[in-house]
Amino acid sequence: MGMLTSKAKYALRAMIDLASQTGEGPRRPFFIGDIAARQDIPRRFLENILLELRKHGLVVSHRGKAGGYALARAPDLITFADIIRAIDGPLALTPCTSRTAYQRCEDCRDEAACALRKTLVRVRDATAQILEGATLADVASATQRTAAASGDAESSSSSAA
Repeated sequence: MGMLTSKAKYALRAMIDLASQTGEGPRRPFFIGDIAARQDIPRRFLENILLELRKHGLVVSHRGKAGGYALARAPDLITFADIIRAIDGPLALTPCTSRTAYQRCEDCRDEAACALRKTLVRVRDATAQILEGATLADVASATQRTAAASGDAESSSSSAA
């Protein structure tokens, strides 16, 4: 995995946006242009990202006048790990430590005795634990609370003026 790509960061922001807009109600579709504007993501780039997320079953698209994109399942059932794996691939730093795309490293003499592998498996496990534990629902509700708090602060300061 290495460093998170811009594409994965945009995907996370778009998915958090969809989760924040959805709230607890039905998952209605949102226009790409609206998501792109709210999240400051280039529209063309977002279109490609949403197609990729749809291919992985994380969003659904609806055609027509009221069309757009919506989460494919409830926000509490979509994790950061799901999104990152869909866009950037495995969370592991080496192919031999991946759970989802395991491959033996070409230059490895003895995988069982490999000091790199032992440490990188621990890194993968810790990373996966955090990313699999972070759902869109958790982050969206925190985002909504922060927005509400800043809105309350703005209304308080404007009423005091």
